[in-house]
Amino acid sequence: MEEKKFDVNSLIGFLLIGAILIWVMYNNKAEEASQPEQTSTEQVVSQEEPSETTTAVPADTVEVAADSAALAKYQSALGPFAYSAGLPSAKDNVTKLENDLLEIHVSNKGGQVVFARLKNFVTYDSVPVYLVKDGNASFNLQLNTTDNRTLNTKDLFFEPQLSKSGENTVLSMRLKSAPDQYLEYRYVLKPDDYLIDFSIRTEGLGQILNTTSPVQLRWQQKGIRHNKSIEYENRYTRLTYMSDGSVSKLSQTGSDDEQEEELKWISFRQHFFSTILASEAPFEKAQLVSNDLVEEESPEAKYTKEYVAEIPLEFQGSELNKVMDWYYGPTDFKVLKQYEDYDFAESVPFGWGIFGFINKYVFTPLYDFLSSMLPYGIAIIVMTILVRIALSPVTYKSYLSQAKMKVLRPEITEINEKYKDNAMKRQQETMKLYGKAGVNPMSGCIPALLQLPIFYALFMFFPTAFMLRQKPFLWAEDLSSYDTIAELPFTIPFYGDHVSLFPILASVAIFFYMRMTTGQQQMMQQPSQEGMPDMQGMMKIMIYISPLLMLFFFNNYASGLSLYYFVSNLITIVIMLVIKNYILDEDKIHAQIQENKKKPKKENKFQRRMREMMEQAEQQKKK
Repeated sequence: MEEKKFDVNSLIGFLLIGAILIWVMYNNKAEEASQPEQTSTEQVVSQEEPSETTTAVPADTVEVAADSAALAKYQSALGPFAYSAGLPSAKDNVTKLENDLLEIHVSNKGGQVVFARLKNFVTYDSVPVYLVKDGNASFNLQLNTTDNRTLNTKDLFFEPQLSKSGENTVLSMRLKSAPDQYLEYRYVLKPDDYLIDFSIRTEGLGQILNTTSPVQLRWQQKGIRHNKSIEYENRYTRLTYMSDGSVSKLSQTGSDDEQEEELKWISFRQHFFSTILASEAPFEKAQLVSNDLVEEESPEAKYTKEYVAEIPLEFQGSELNKVMDWYYGPTDFKVLKQYEDYDFAESVPFGWGIFGFINKYVFTPLYDFLSSMLPYGIAIIVMTILVRIALSPVTYKSYLSQAKMKVLRPEITEINEKYKDNAMKRQQETMKLYGKAGVNPMSGCIPALLQLPIFYALFMFFPTAFMLRQKPFLWAEDLSSYDTIAELPFTIPFYGDHVSLFPILASVAIFFYMRMTTGQQQMMQQPSQEGMPDMQGMMKIMIYISPLLMLFFFNNYASGLSLYYFVSNLITIVIMLVIKNYILDEDKIHAQIQENKKKPKKENKFQRRMREMMEQAEQQKKK
């Protein structure tokens, strides 16, 4: 039997192999530890795990080539852009761009923005404000090739290249058919800016794309809910656009579509936040669509409206070159007016005509000034006081007219009794009395009409004033939304599932205000004639109906608006009491009217014409 001996050579061999393996493993770990984290300025692709404050970006990698046959089939479907499928970037990863205001993610797939978060704002329930998230938006170019293919960029993979240009962050997303032939999306994010420079251009694709027909751009987005009441938020969520220098909107409810030309910008507005696509050279035409997604008030509803913009982009010779801008930010007049080149401030829904003018140049600057020194609720009260003081001369004129009519009431009653069977004569004598006394029965209505622009302008101002958003006052948590003092276990139609206190206070104030004004009007009102409606009875009914309507209508409106109407009616009541008890003297008014009656009254052309017409009608009646 052979004796086993210790093999020194085998031992040395094993030790050398072990040393080599340890050396290889050590060097691999050292290389991984020393490798910098995404420091390349040529390509930085974010693959971090989603946190509670960021959107969940798909982490799965799109396997383009499971085998050679699958790769060949996939590349055949891509036609001239098969080259992109073989690049390392053919994965569903994202590139992150951010500054102090905005964070966006741009996906390799489609080269489009798949995530947009505003860093300085949260929703009513303290969730970050997202404008793009969870696939609610899509940006696509439909490309027609010379070999009769139709390709959609949202399905194709772009190659990202991230770099710095001074303080700006530049992201180039290229869909390649060859190293020097590509379609490029270029994003430029500046510090402290909500506006992103965005351009689309082609390089060397003149022989690949059909340049005789335009590229169809399709931008689609659903508005993400941010407010406590989705119905209230949806009321101010509109597709807005500037065409030929004027701002227009699609319908507030239901579905609406328009084909427009020469568009400077298109805004997908979500009440207090907007996503705007603007172009340096106006879009020649666009098909715009808006679909209302809100059927009823619901705490589970996530989206308000769905918007679509389809825009044809024309080639310039053999290449495509379109310079645009994206705005992701608040619908705040102070912020939007910084972008004067685009007139973004016109997208704020201040109202049309004189109402928008008053809000833009009177109430917005006034409230900005007051709120810079006072708490927001106190600023509303102070602004209300200033508005009522400014309108006090109008209130005085209205009350003076009512007082004059009250003084003349005995004489008017006498005329009505004397000519109760002759309506025409009764009207003639009444007008003659007004003329002699120097009283215009319409002068009480004119001051009320003058206040209507102020009333409607403020009605539009408070629900759209961004500075009121999430500003508390007393029991109201948010002056831009409704206040709640009690939650109801059921929903009352047209009222809601909660009780708001400010609308109740405003309704009580308007009830007493209407009692005062209606009582004064009843004193000067002529008795109702046979066959004519009972105006006094209708006015009594309105005393109760108007406050009730306000109570229901404003229960879901901005508490700042209800606060304004409450304070405004209180101040108006005080002003009227002061005018009645300390300024106007009915005895002096009566004496002045009697003096006016003694003076010869010269008729103007209109009065003479009216008198002649009534006399002719009287003669015709006698015949």
